[in-house]
Amino acid sequence: MTNGRFSISLHILTLLEMLSDELLTSDYIAGSININPVLVRKEISNLKKHGLVESKEGKAGGYALAKPARQIRLSDVYQAVRQAPLLGTAKNSPNPSCVVGKQINKHLDALYADAEDVVVKKLGKTTLADFARKFA
Repeated sequence: MTNGRFSISLHILTLLEMLSDELLTSDYIAGSININPVLVRKEISNLKKHGLVESKEGKAGGYALAKPARQIRLSDVYQAVRQAPLLGTAKNSPNPSCVVGKQINKHLDALYADAEDVVVKKLGKTTLADFARKFA
């Protein structure tokens, strides 16, 4: 994943955990991340869709975790923001007459899937609560 969605989402969730006694606004969260609140709301919308964040509307509204941080694994966050394979995909079509070209994509796909499995398993061993303790 070459974009910053994982780090932004993990920042959001960690902040919600660290300040779990209050609802946080997108402006407050954006100030912590130092990005536009619109980008925060976009990521929060996705996190809500995946059951990681909930919101309360109105003047005293804001965002909070949808479940305890000990029940959120970093692999859940990764899966929520994943848009493309970790190592990407080829943009060209190799020569099917070449001994390598005719097989390269299937072997790369298998290699990439194995690498992504390792990452997901590693992230699955850490909860949001574990990660948030680093900031205490």
